[in-house]
Amino acid sequence: MKESYGTLSETINALKKEGYTIDFNIREEHGVHHQADMILSPDDFKIDKVYRFEGATNPEDQSILYAISSPKFGTKGLLVNGYGISSEETTNTLIEKLKTHT
Repeated sequence: MKESYGTLSETINALKKEGYTIDFNIREEHGVHHQADMILSPDDFKIDKVYRFEGATNPEDQSILYAISSPKFGTKGLLVNGYGISSEETTNTLIEKLKTHT
């Protein structure tokens, strides 16, 4: 995994080619694979890489992309959140519970 792929969309596209194909969303502090409506516990995941993006013209246009994997379920996916004033509390709570890969 590279340190930087460019923009948020370029990074998402590059990580999808590396197998991070699931688009995770948060519901009640769980990672959700919404296509199968499968709820997974934070204990089932680890953060492989974190990417931060700032809008060139708007400081409120800030986002953070998490490349997340679950060795237990053999799956990899992405989770996008704002950061700073744009962050979502539910996502922040889940991210704190995830194990970061070092």
